[in-house]
Amino acid sequence: QVQLVEFGGGLVQPGGSLRLSCAASGSRFNSNTMAWYRRAPGKERELVATITSGSRTNYADSVKGRFVISRDNAKKTVYLQMNTLKPEDTAVYYCCALTGVAVYWGQGTQVTVSS
Repeated sequence: QVQLVEFGGGLVQPGGSLRLSCAASGSRFNSNTMAWYRRAPGKERELVATITSGSRTNYADSVKGRFVISRDNAKKTVYLQMNTLKPEDTAVYYCCALTGVAVYWGQGTQVTVSS
């Protein structure tokens, strides 16, 4: 069983930055692939970024060069550094753990990019 809690959402102006954090419980964090998804109003859920147990990363084209996913295995935490934010980045952001046998989700954190 894995529990995920996201932190760090909020309101930011276009061009600004935010860092999301996701704290995980469970003993196998190091071996899990972790991911960030988002769902904008009226749109389907979108994969934003992934990071494997070996810290190999992958990004959606829409965020490549602006967002950075990272992990701290000692703290069982995954981060999403979001830079040069745009209004179209407005969404609820969800942390996700892929254990190989199950997928776990956090409750989501709202990110709003607006002037």
